[in-house]
Amino acid sequence: MKLDDLPARERAAAAHLSPPAARGADAHLEAVWARDEADLRAAQRLRWRVFADEMGATLRPPRGTPPGHDADLYDPYCEHLLVRTVATDDEPSRVVGTYRVLTPAAARRVGGLYTGEEFDLSILAPLRPTLAELGRSCIDPDHRHGGAILMLWSELARFMQRNGLRRMIGCASVPMRDGGHYAASLWHRLQATHLAPIEWRVNARCPLPVEGLRGDLDVEPPPLIKGYLRCGARVLGAPAWDPAFNSADLPLMLDLADLPAAYRRRFLD
Repeated sequence: MKLDDLPARERAAAAHLSPPAARGADAHLEAVWARDEADLRAAQRLRWRVFADEMGATLRPPRGTPPGHDADLYDPYCEHLLVRTVATDDEPSRVVGTYRVLTPAAARRVGGLYTGEEFDLSILAPLRPTLAELGRSCIDPDHRHGGAILMLWSELARFMQRNGLRRMIGCASVPMRDGGHYAASLWHRLQATHLAPIEWRVNARCPLPVEGLRGDLDVEPPPLIKGYLRCGARVLGAPAWDPAFNSADLPLMLDLADLPAAYRRRFLD
């Protein structure tokens, strides 16, 4: 389904949720919410370049998707946040970062969360009315210096606050180039320091076999996961194995109420 195929009331709701462009500290970048199919396709092209070309993921977009685009059945129901370069007389605008957000209302329409394909989320049912899912995050290699991701996070936090959403959930991917030992060791470390309360723990549908992997390596979280943890995110359970991306996926949830004061001032004030 294309964005233009959504019922008129849903297109109107999406427009209501999408704020004007927001300029960040980097005057050459701006954060915008996708307004039409052209914006969505630009995000999907970036996702393909990062996930397929750079990471080697095996992507299977729906029939009719243009070549070189990462797409799935959730895309038409999501709000798509883009960071793009500001157009000049010499250079057109170019998308260099993206996230997608599945709101509670949209999750009901599509039938669930993407995270629910990897984890049994039934225990989180009481949280669903204010729980948004983040996903498909990626940054162009030339813009991984911090400005783009901070711009994305700032706009995501304002989106959550503006729409009365309290918690974010999503899967954070850990590379498995070493066969999973790094991912298993990271899980053992985070299990001791950042595990969610038992009432919010979930189980993987295809668990990474951590028992058969090394768990004693001295590892640091990838930068994106480290950023989530600094913002107060909690790990909801042991990692799943995602064969398409050949990654271990950790389920994370962030409650805006847990944002440290410094991040609250940066993202919300």
